[in-house]
Amino acid sequence: MIHTDRGSQYTSRRFQAIVRSYGAIISMSRRGNPYDNAVMESFYKTLKRELMNQGGFSTAGEAKRAIFEYIEMFYNTKRMHSALGYKTPLEYELQSR
Repeated sequence: MIHTDRGSQYTSRRFQAIVRSYGAIISMSRRGNPYDNAVMESFYKTLKRELMNQGGFSTAGEAKRAIFEYIEMFYNTKRMHSALGYKTPLEYELQSR
């Protein structure tokens, strides 16, 4: 899934055809709703700051592995989130069961 704002580069037929050719799903903000992307934009900012600034990747596979490990082995299990009362997403999920 690729989630973007409604910028012309993302709404163009060419971009959408390329995304679909890879089997991805396009997700966009609703028209006139500037807050729709806020959660993902915040996550991307954190991902870039905490993972991507460490250097580039040699292959797409290397990038996929690094992002998976960041999300599943750090972000969800060790990184505390102020919006969750300074718990990790895993701790918060287990608490709400």
